[in-house]
Amino acid sequence: MFISEKAPAKINLTLDALYKRADGYHELEMVMTSVDLADRIDLLSIPSSAILLESSSGLVPQDEKNLAYMAANLLRKKMGIRRGVAIRIDKKVPVAAGLAGGSSDAAATLRGLNRLWGLGLSLRELAEIGSEIGSDVPYCVYGNTALAKGRGERLQVLPTPPACWVVLAKPTQGVSTADVFGALKVDKVKRRPKTSQMIDALYRQDYGAITRLMGNVLEPITMHMEPDVRKLKEKMYQFGADGVLMSGSGPTVFALVDRESRAKRMVNSLKGFCPQVFAVRMLGNLNKTKQNVIVQA
Repeated sequence: MFISEKAPAKINLTLDALYKRADGYHELEMVMTSVDLADRIDLLSIPSSAILLESSSGLVPQDEKNLAYMAANLLRKKMGIRRGVAIRIDKKVPVAAGLAGGSSDAAATLRGLNRLWGLGLSLRELAEIGSEIGSDVPYCVYGNTALAKGRGERLQVLPTPPACWVVLAKPTQGVSTADVFGALKVDKVKRRPKTSQMIDALYRQDYGAITRLMGNVLEPITMHMEPDVRKLKEKMYQFGADGVLMSGSGPTVFALVDRESRAKRMVNSLKGFCPQVFAVRMLGNLNKTKQNVIVQA
């Protein structure tokens, strides 16, 4: 039997770190949404009990260090499964980019194996399992738009932003997420995202407010480590972006643009400066009625 799952990238509309916890992690508050730049995860039943993994990209591990492999292995242990599976990752999301590519691969693997093996687990149950693999995996199990708290495992479903184009650009030089968070001094953050106002703007479908309220406390740190992040942000505004922000710990920078023609011009203008540039749409269904759905992974 063969199953395919889409593994979309995510972007942060906001990212705030409130304080450092006793376990060494930061207490986070983030508004995230999925975009239509995605890996494809192909899952094939095999007669042996092995987990086989290959990827179209040589930049990701193709063994037990891969998050998709970890997801398959953990799910088997949790559910007492002895069957094997061959996993193939058709990689489109840039690696080590702040777009949760690896976490989304793991989440897609959980969703796909749930179908392949006929387990009948809910998304909530898959998210609980995913929380043992990585902080972004619970969000990626659900996708769409959500407020994430804690390490990222406590989720509140939010309306998808108004239809627009997202231009993503990843500098050649990467950054270490651990180094970025290690350099963060939460008591010295000068400008914090207005998360509650961002949530209200999403419910109102106020595109202008959404672009104004985007913020990421990690952005100044990564800009210091990788100056191309600042240059990209400046160029995106120069080329007509409505709003620009770094996603996650970076180094990918994204711009929101209301028209396809402007997005295409921006991509063409950035290609000479940055090798990995994409113009994509938002994903998810628009929720016009205010919800308060809490997902505790």
